[in-house]
Amino acid sequence: MQARDPLLVGLGQAIKELRKQRGLSQEGLGDEGHAFRTYVGELERAEANPTMLKIARLAVALEIPLSELLARAEHRAGLRGARGPKGPSDP
Repeated sequence: MQARDPLLVGLGQAIKELRKQRGLSQEGLGDEGHAFRTYVGELERAEANPTMLKIARLAVALEIPLSELLARAEHRAGLRGARGPKGPSDP
């Protein structure tokens, strides 16, 4: 089995968490985000590499700014950019 990219894993986790918080099924999120239910499942399992447009549509369907969805994905992936706003000593 091929290792999954941490950022895709983080994105999938963020999508799944937000979907459940909003009481949406994969099919419901797919309907609102212009995607098939099976595709939403693939995203949540980090089996698909979505386009920016698809991520943006899902963010709208999840009622969250795109930047916040990506920040959640970065945080779950353990990326440096996920620390939040830059502090005074950051470049």
